[in-house]
Amino acid sequence: MRMNFKSVIALLVAVSIVLGSSGAMMKDQVLAQAGRKTGEKQKKNPNASGDPEEQQKQKDKQEEKKVDKTLPTASIAIDTNVVNVEAVVYNKKTGGVLQGLKKENFEIYEDGVKQDIENFSTPEAPVTMVLLLEYSKLVDLLGSAVGGFFEPGRVEILRPAYEFVRTFVQPKDFISIVAYDIRPTPIVDFTDDKSKLMGAVQLLIRNNPAFSESNFFDSLKFVLRGGIGDSVVLEDSKQAKSEYAGLYEVNSRTAVLLVCSGIDTFSKINFDDARKIVENSGVPIYAIGTGNMFLKRFDQNLDPGRGLELYGIPDRMTLLQAQNTLKTFSESSGGKYFPVTFPGEIPSVLQSISALVRNQYSLGYTPTSTRREGKRRKIQVKVNLGDQIDPKLLVVQHRQSYIEPKGDKK
Repeated sequence: MRMNFKSVIALLVAVSIVLGSSGAMMKDQVLAQAGRKTGEKQKKNPNASGDPEEQQKQKDKQEEKKVDKTLPTASIAIDTNVVNVEAVVYNKKTGGVLQGLKKENFEIYEDGVKQDIENFSTPEAPVTMVLLLEYSKLVDLLGSAVGGFFEPGRVEILRPAYEFVRTFVQPKDFISIVAYDIRPTPIVDFTDDKSKLMGAVQLLIRNNPAFSESNFFDSLKFVLRGGIGDSVVLEDSKQAKSEYAGLYEVNSRTAVLLVCSGIDTFSKINFDDARKIVENSGVPIYAIGTGNMFLKRFDQNLDPGRGLELYGIPDRMTLLQAQNTLKTFSESSGGKYFPVTFPGEIPSVLQSISALVRNQYSLGYTPTSTRREGKRRKIQVKVNLGDQIDPKLLVVQHRQSYIEPKGDKK
């Protein structure tokens, strides 16, 4: 059949349209399989509403959206089902940490029901850790009272942090320093540069706190869950706001070294909220309580009506509640509370913390219970060493509980 010139041109145009549509369809299908979106906002061709090929493209896009919505949901569900537990085992009598334990030495129970240990790793990996430091005019006031107005209280907060970085931080450890008063401020983000970390502590020593408030609960939530950091902890600071990733999302051995009085002034969340966040994070908290120094020296003068509260000094009950708060958060998370009374105790305390952090066994299990009522579930870890050591002498330090999800699973 003979075709004139115009017919040939029309045929070529039709073929190119068909090939272009097929190429676009193949590209969309490849991107959909990779879990990527090709873009939902596209210009609509008014002349293609009845075109079968255009209808097929729209169908492919709908299938692509289904893939995008399905993959993330499945991965999140898997992650949230696993309960991670960091455990340290030591001899109650000698204080020595037990090393070289294997998976078969451990048993995990949830609400009294034995669970299958699915994940297990020995304490060999480096540590990802946050040094959370109280840095407010309140601690300066407490320190001045203890030191006879010669040394600001923030020095008692910062000295343990500086010594820990200088002495115990090892290569490939990733450490972040966060100071707080009215809100938490990241002084240095996660880094393995020891000189940068020491410089950050020295920066805090040389400067002055900006506020008297100590919003402890909000700051603990910040380092565990993350958020937007705001630079207000230093006077005359012009640092811009920045996003901070919390330890909750870190897939490695983690811990918090907390140096503070434990007093909370005006946090947005309360004690119960903070405790739930601590329980569910699975991050051990090692707390050095500095308020004990002041309490031991001025205990007889801290009864109501004796006058020290007129100068902004917390009363005796406030300091005792702060100590109990630090103890609760530490023990429930699998960490430990160290109430320091004298500065001379700090080196041995830091050595103990380093030994505990370096010898955390990581265990993970998927709970057999499917209950979703927002109730607290208790965790118990047991260690069986046969006849090697009396079980009564073994102490297993681990997180004590967590709060189950509430509502129907989506």
